[in-house]
Amino acid sequence: MAEPSTPATIEEVAAAAGVSRSTVSRVVNGSPSVSAAAEERVRAAIAQLKYVPNQLARSLASRQTKAIALVVPEDVSRFFGDPFIAAVVADVHRRLTESDYVLTMVLAGENTAERTIAYLRGGSVDGVIVVSHHSRDAFVDRIADVVPVVFGGRPTHKRADAADYYVDADNVEGGRLATAHLIERGHRRIATIAGPADMPAGIDRLSGYRQALTDAGLAEGTVAFGDFSERGGEAAMREILAAGTPDAVFAASDLMAKGAVTVLHEAGLRIPQDVAVIGFDDAPVAAQMTPKLTTIRQPVFGDLVAQRLIELLAGERPPRASFVELELVVRDSV
Repeated sequence: MAEPSTPATIEEVAAAAGVSRSTVSRVVNGSPSVSAAAEERVRAAIAQLKYVPNQLARSLASRQTKAIALVVPEDVSRFFGDPFIAAVVADVHRRLTESDYVLTMVLAGENTAERTIAYLRGGSVDGVIVVSHHSRDAFVDRIADVVPVVFGGRPTHKRADAADYYVDADNVEGGRLATAHLIERGHRRIATIAGPADMPAGIDRLSGYRQALTDAGLAEGTVAFGDFSERGGEAAMREILAAGTPDAVFAASDLMAKGAVTVLHEAGLRIPQDVAVIGFDDAPVAAQMTPKLTTIRQPVFGDLVAQRLIELLAGERPPRASFVELELVVRDSV
C-alpha cells in the first residue's frame, strides 16, 4: 500500500510563490495588506501544492483582541521630550477612544526587537501604528510581516513583496517652502540644521532646502545634522558658526531652532537682524520663544493614522499614502 503523501507546508508555498512565509499567512487569513500580484502567486502555489491551512492557526490568527499597539522606536528621553511625538500619541489615543479599540504603548529598539516581535506575534493586538522610526530600525519591517501596520511618516524601507500604508506631510515641500521664505526676505547665506540622516523627515526636509537654493541659483550653505532635539540644535548651531556666520538658518524642527537661537544669543547675534531663523512643526515652543519663531506648521496626524488602521482592520482598502497640508506661519524670527 502506498504511503500517504506529506501535506504541503506554508514554507513550501512561500518558496513556490517567491514570497515570505508571512505573506502566505496574510493571504490565507484574508488580510488586504498584500499586493495583487503577490496574492495571485500565493493562490496559484496553494492550488498547485494542494496546501490546506491549519484551521486552528487560522482561528487564532483571526481572533480579534480590539487592541492596537503604538510602537515608537525611540529612547525614553526623546519620547517624552519631543512635543510632536507627544501630540501624535495624544491624537491616536483620542481617535481610538471613539472606536472599539484600546491603545497599547511599546517603546522599542533593536535591543528589544525580538521581545517586541514575539509580543506582537502572540496575538495580543490586532494592528500596529509605528511612528518616529529610523533606517536602523530593521525590526520594524518584521512587525509589518506579523500584523497589519500603518506608519506615521514615510517608511524607511520598501519591502519586496508588500506596499505599506502611511500618513505623512510633504516634507520636501516643507523644506523648500521654509527656505524660499528666507530667500524672499533677501537672505543669501542660508545654513540648515537638518534632521537625522536616517529618518525620511530629515532626508526630505534637507532635500527641500537644497531644491529652493537651486531654484534661486544660490550656493548651499553649511549643513549640520541634529536629532530634532533642542540639545541637538545647539550642537549643530555651534558647528555652523565655526564655519562662518550665515545670515539665515533653516532648522528642521522647532526644538532644534530653539537650541540654535540659544547659541546665537550667546554669540551676541541678534535675531532676525543678524541671523534669521525658521523652524518646522509649529510646536507650542515656537510661540513661546523670544523672538517668536517663524515656522512651517505641520498638522498632527495621529488621528488620520489611527483612522487608516481602523479602516484596514475592517477589511477596507484605504489609500496607501495619505498626506496632511503644511502651512507657513510668519512670526518675528525672520
